[in-house]
Amino acid sequence: MTDSPSSDAAQPAVLTSEQIAGLLPHRYPFALVDRVIAHEPGVSATGLKNVTVNEPQFQGHFPGRPLMPGVLIVEAMAQVGGLIVTQMPDLPKGLFVFAGIDGVRFRRPVVPGDQLVIHCELLSLKRKRFGKVKAEATVEGGLVCSGELMFSLVD
Repeated sequence: MTDSPSSDAAQPAVLTSEQIAGLLPHRYPFALVDRVIAHEPGVSATGLKNVTVNEPQFQGHFPGRPLMPGVLIVEAMAQVGGLIVTQMPDLPKGLFVFAGIDGVRFRRPVVPGDQLVIHCELLSLKRKRFGKVKAEATVEGGLVCSGELMFSLVD
């Protein structure tokens, strides 16, 4: 996957933050997708997360050297992955939650001022309840995190 930071920032939203809030249950401070720039329901999605110094985690992670916690990068990837299935008409309604995380690797720190470009592709969906996505997060075209995320439908 190749990303051009100037073209990503200039792309119009396929889904705005208001539309994302209508599709995902996450709210501040845990809504981690600002905009979706590409979306094919049931197939893939690409979202943006603008990392800003005024986010609450930077008060303690770390004073004097703010770094975005890896768990929040993974959560942002999961939220983009969740958008792949939210508009599939044949899925039962309910909450999809983490069921597993495989092969996640962090390549470099993410700091305030960065824009995460998160691309997810649906790898599998079983019995309309269990899914797996391949996720990659980049900053300025460089890979910062990747892995496979599993999710399960909670009734």
